[in-house]
Amino acid sequence: MKKILLALAIAGATGLAVSSLVAATVDEASPIFGVKIPHGYREWQMIGVAHEAGVDELRGVLGNATAMKAYRQHTLPFPDGTVLAKLAWKHVPLPGLNGAFVTGASTTVQIMVKDSKKYAATGGWGFGRFIDGKPADEAQHKTCFGCHQAHAGDHDFVFTRYAH
Repeated sequence: MKKILLALAIAGATGLAVSSLVAATVDEASPIFGVKIPHGYREWQMIGVAHEAGVDELRGVLGNATAMKAYRQHTLPFPDGTVLAKLAWKHVPLPGLNGAFVTGASTTVQIMVKDSKKYAATGGWGFGRFIDGKPADEAQHKTCFGCHQAHAGDHDFVFTRYAH
C-alpha cells in the first residue's frame, strides 16, 4: 500500500511539474509585440486551413469568439479583441495511400491579436510566433507585418479566409 501511495505521489508531482512547465511556456510573450499564446486556444473554432508550397506544412487557423463573429458577418476591419491562432505541423505521407498526408511534428503556433490602439503602427495587429511554446527571436517578429502588409493588405492584413 505504501508503494502505491508513493507511486501516486510521484506521478502527481511529476504531472504538476509538467503542467507548471507548460503553463510557464504559454505565458512567455513575443518580442516587440508582447503577444502570448492564449490559454484554451485549442478549444476555439476552425476558420480555415492553409498550405504553403515549399514549406512542407499543414496549417489550421482557429479563431476566438470575436474572430468567428467577424468572419460570419463578413466584418472588415476585424474588431479589437479578435485573436487568431495558426497551428502548423509537418505533413507526413500516409503509408499505403499515395498522395495522402497526415499531421506530423508540430512546427509553430502563430498568434495575431487585434488591438487598434496598442498596435497602431502595424495595422492594429500584434504578432507572436512560438516554437515548442517559446517565442521566436526578435528578427523573425520584425518580418511579420511587412509580409502581411504586402500580401493581405486588402483583408485587414489577414491571409485566412473563412472556409464554410
